[in-house]
Amino acid sequence: MAELPFANTEVWRELGFASSESSEKKKRKRGDSSRVESEEDDDKKKKKKEAARPNYFVSVPITNPEIKQAVQDVQKLVLEKDSRLSRALIPVDTLHITLLVAHLKTQEQVDLAASTLSALEAPLNALLAGRRLILPFCGVGHFKQEVVFVQITEGEHLNTLTLMAESVRKAFEESGIVSGDDKAFKPHLTFLKLSRAPKLRKQGVKKLDPALFSDFESRVFGDERVCRVDLCSMLKKKTEDGYYHREKSVTFTSLLFSDDEGGATCHSHEIHQ
Repeated sequence: MAELPFANTEVWRELGFASSESSEKKKRKRGDSSRVESEEDDDKKKKKKEAARPNYFVSVPITNPEIKQAVQDVQKLVLEKDSRLSRALIPVDTLHITLLVAHLKTQEQVDLAASTLSALEAPLNALLAGRRLILPFCGVGHFKQEVVFVQITEGEHLNTLTLMAESVRKAFEESGIVSGDDKAFKPHLTFLKLSRAPKLRKQGVKKLDPALFSDFESRVFGDERVCRVDLCSMLKKKTEDGYYHREKSVTFTSLLFSDDEGGATCHSHEIHQ
């Protein structure tokens, strides 16, 4: 059975989508037919917009416990400065780099997306050409003082990650699945979003004070070896490890040839590309 779209507003907020709760509680004035019609039109437009909200995404998961612990430490220090931001924090077990978001209406579309990602396994492995893709995380940045993230340092690894994201987007579009985000790809590791906690606005928190995270501008968080790419549901129940439900995953064959006794641990440190 296909999942009911957008049944879990808490997950929307986790991923940065605003709730429409307030708009649904608007009161219409009696005796003003023109205003009623106008509000009805607005409601229809909002419902139509909500119906197209992304409910699936393709991502690179963060598996290195060192990075998760470092993010958690920074989150704790932020809360010491402003405890009101607790609900705006992203759970560290869900940390990921988003490559693409999409709205999949039916199970057939979900299956199509899964098969599309599956077909990308060979091309993505060919893109890496047997090399290990290592993402070094260092420093903290923000978007409009509303979203705070850990930055990926500059290097060839960023070009490879961008090519990976472009390959995913192109393949999905060729399958008839349009990305729900037309912004340029800017990989980052988000760990705090004001949109997760709408009530903060009522408390006067409309922007984040840069002083909250200025101490972490050059902090080293660790390296992530990219081990797989996932198609995840925003709404289905999370797995036991706290990560999103995965409809499909593709892995990288370079991990089969690890220097660590043949192991395939995703969080080992390697030389950056």
